[in-house]
Amino acid sequence: MDVTIRDETPNDELAIREVNNQAFGQPLEGRLVDKLREHDGVLVSLVAVVYERVVGHILFSPVTLITDTEEVTGAGLGPMGVLPEFQRVGVGSKLILSGSERMKQRGVPFIVVLGHAGYYPLFGFRKASEYGIVCQWEVPEEAFMIMPITGRPLPGLVRYRAEFMDVT
Repeated sequence: MDVTIRDETPNDELAIREVNNQAFGQPLEGRLVDKLREHDGVLVSLVAVVYERVVGHILFSPVTLITDTEEVTGAGLGPMGVLPEFQRVGVGSKLILSGSERMKQRGVPFIVVLGHAGYYPLFGFRKASEYGIVCQWEVPEEAFMIMPITGRPLPGLVRYRAEFMDVT
């Protein structure tokens, strides 16, 4: 199966919403993507295309790591979704690898993700708690992960954009 990863275009918006709706079984993630897009909260938004059909999507938005001495802007991975019939064949992996490479090229110091503890470590993510980093929300320790890109991050609190709290 030939999968192409490319930047989202305005023509992809409906397909991205459908990917998220089907991948998550609810409309919240699709609405979140729309809100982030509307409020200039997107660092990178990529789609996976098979036979000219959008079958996967990944979005990176700015997050802030608040330490005792500074505030550092990094990237939050998510949502990331793949149509159910295209899951477990490498589409999500290609999206994560392509998106992570884009973040590295942009000089983003770290990427955080709130996700499956058995999946994201395959791409270099580790529990954020290993660095003394916590999420603004109470989440399972193993589900909140970080991939340092430039150096070791200082301990602190990661805050996501307000759109993550405003989705209903």
